[in-house]
Amino acid sequence: MVSTSTVRPLVIGIASALLAACAVGPNHVRPAMQVPDHFVQAEPDANAVATNPVATPGSEFWRGFNDPLLTRLVDDALSANHDLRIALANLDRANALLRGAKFDYLPTITAQGQGSDNRASADQMPGVSRSGRDYESYSVGAQASWELDLFGRVRRSVEAQRADLHASSADLQALQVAIVGEVANTYVALRGSQERLRVARQNADNQAQTLKLVEARFNAGRGTEFDTSRARAQLEATRSRVPALEAQVAVSMHRLAVLTGRMPEALITELTPQGALPVLPARIDPSTPGDLLRHRPDVAAAEERLHAATARIGVATADLFPRFTLGGLIGSQAAGTGALFSRDSETHLVALGIDWSFLDVGRVRARIKAADADAEGQLAQYEKTVLLALEDTENALVRHDRARSEDAHLEQAALDSAKAAQLARLRYHAGATDLFEVLDAERTQLQAEDAFADARTRSVGSAIALYKALAGGWPDRLPERRKLAARSP
Repeated sequence: MVSTSTVRPLVIGIASALLAACAVGPNHVRPAMQVPDHFVQAEPDANAVATNPVATPGSEFWRGFNDPLLTRLVDDALSANHDLRIALANLDRANALLRGAKFDYLPTITAQGQGSDNRASADQMPGVSRSGRDYESYSVGAQASWELDLFGRVRRSVEAQRADLHASSADLQALQVAIVGEVANTYVALRGSQERLRVARQNADNQAQTLKLVEARFNAGRGTEFDTSRARAQLEATRSRVPALEAQVAVSMHRLAVLTGRMPEALITELTPQGALPVLPARIDPSTPGDLLRHRPDVAAAEERLHAATARIGVATADLFPRFTLGGLIGSQAAGTGALFSRDSETHLVALGIDWSFLDVGRVRARIKAADADAEGQLAQYEKTVLLALEDTENALVRHDRARSEDAHLEQAALDSAKAAQLARLRYHAGATDLFEVLDAERTQLQAEDAFADARTRSVGSAIALYKALAGGWPDRLPERRKLAARSP
């Protein structure tokens, strides 16, 4: 054991070196990636109206749809969604692990006490009476140990844990983006299915009136059974659309309830009345790819995981160097409790430990290689995440632009087909045309109105997808924390 006179100057020297020490291993630097100055699909459209307002992704884009029910559903999901609560628990866990890692900066202090009543055997103490072989022993003490972080093992470990915490925080933000997008998309799908259901029922009513007219003409001897059967067949085909659309409506209601932390049937009564599709937002400004990468939480999470992997190279590299541990003990030992804290019962110890795995350098270098490989993999993951973010945004931009164009054409087609079907019924009633023209016009009307309702749903959905891809300025909002109920033993 090293004496106190030797340890004292050594400790002073080590403490001085500790203050000037640097952490081994590479420092994290954000990878440089060449990204374009602008999005290809965001180039100005020569046919666009110059005065068309431009929307910038806000912190709560869904409020721009001016639908109070959608806003409330999103707020409910942000506070009660179970996936978000899982992500919040992961964040809390990472935060706790970081706090635990920081304690490695400080000495580890423990205390202990012991009291014993002993009796030695006659063989151990020959010639001594029974009472003389009885003795008591008491001791109390506190001991401390402190790793002197000369080569940065502890600092790199804390750095890695802090990066893991930041990655968990970014994961939570990314999941918020996904959950809000799913709630908004499901709500839009619900309203779209309800609109298509209304279209199918309205067309079925119109075709039922046509069938009544055909049957009346047949009963009056001015029609044929062929016309009646054909009109009835078209009516039944239209009615067959209704059950599938009703199922889509119910499925969307169930999904919204679960997304907001409720039982599947909880929102049926509230969502059953048909509501209008949210109004399409103004043209959305995607800004630049550089801004996108600063906003996307999945990119931030990938970078933080690369940071953590880089720091763990330093943790592994530190094992190539000796590990110094300063230890100390202060206590008291006595044969009776009355003398336990007397001056002559005092004990103390100061020690400097050196642990160096230089003979196990093969295993150490293998761990370093593994850490290097992990960092290389995280670098590739980061670069992949950046490319996917750019691809996601370019795709969202082109889909939104084309969806709005398709929407405009199908809206006009729906208006014209409805007018044509009305004129065909008037012409048939006046005897100016045959039934085939009426049925064809009604079939075209159903197809056009259904296609328009579907296109309008996809147009709003494409706007939501674009907002999700841009992921800018999301609220700093955490889901509700719920404690486990106390369990009786």
